[in-house]
Amino acid sequence: QVQLVESGGGLVQPGGSLRLSCAASGHTFSGVAMGWFRQAPGKEREFVAAIRSSGGTYCADSLKGRFTISRDNAKNTVYLQMNSLKPEDTAVYYCAAQSRFYSSYVARTAYDYWGQGTQVTVSS
Repeated sequence: QVQLVESGGGLVQPGGSLRLSCAASGHTFSGVAMGWFRQAPGKEREFVAAIRSSGGTYCADSLKGRFTISRDNAKNTVYLQMNSLKPEDTAVYYCAAQSRFYSSYVARTAYDYWGQGTQVTVSS
């Protein structure tokens, strides 16, 4: 059974940093892309960042320079480093993984496995 378990969320002050982790089990994802999405209250789930099996990374334009995605294939884990956090970054952050190659890494429909999400709250 495939499981993606996120951790590292919490309450942080504006300007602070958090690192989210997503540990995968039940399947090895080193050969496919993994990504992070987020969903704020009343809004649709949106793409944050993705990392290909090759190591190529992609980040939403609005988040470039602050968010960085990385992966450790030996640990079957993907990370999201978030710096200079703003109140508008408050959301539930979801880890996602593909089961095969997709040409897209931005679309939610291109991911087959999802974690339960971890809450990130940016507030003073």
